[in-house]
Amino acid sequence: MLTLHAFGRVHAKVIGVTRDLRALWMLEECGLPHEVRGLDHFAGELNSEEYRRLTPFAQIPVLEDDGFVLTETGAILLYLAEKSGRLIPSDLQGRAQVTRWCFAALNTVEPPLFQIAMIDLFSAGDPAEQARRPGLVKWADRALGGLEEWLSARPYLVGEDFTVADVLMTTVLREVRGSDVLVRYPRVRAYQQRCEARPAWQRTLDAYEQRLGAPPGSTR
Repeated sequence: MLTLHAFGRVHAKVIGVTRDLRALWMLEECGLPHEVRGLDHFAGELNSEEYRRLTPFAQIPVLEDDGFVLTETGAILLYLAEKSGRLIPSDLQGRAQVTRWCFAALNTVEPPLFQIAMIDLFSAGDPAEQARRPGLVKWADRALGGLEEWLSARPYLVGEDFTVADVLMTTVLREVRGSDVLVRYPRVRAYQQRCEARPAWQRTLDAYEQRLGAPPGSTR
């Protein structure tokens, strides 16, 4: 059976945007039997010798599949798509397009959004960090503007079908859910809402909130 190492306890400010949600959602979409092992971030369980044998970076998530160990969310999600045969096309060029958009989510869209989120969550009173924020928003605008235009012709990143790339992109966009960064991008916001309306995502959040002890509905 698949085992996903995910957060069992983490800082309250990041509940709802942790990266294990990406793998948890993908597992739910693919219908793959699995168990979740929750790690206590505050207790230092990510830095234990046992866990560092799985991942040298002491990060979450980690996927185990009968002795096979995989880290990095993009790699984990693509592996789950391949294993299940779901949320990824069967033809080479279709798969290449999905992979392209997985990389775009993680390499083009996420870097500025993640930095904005960290400033908003943890550095609201730091003048130096606040001075960096407008430049990061401009950087994000370049990526979001391109995404807004792309979504004018299709409901999902690779056309009519929801794929693993949409799982990654949607969870990346969630990183700034408490800010106004997406306000000027109605197609991007509609796309995010369309993806988050999926039953598998709702089930994922229900289980996630229960495991972390978050109030029901607080991560929506």
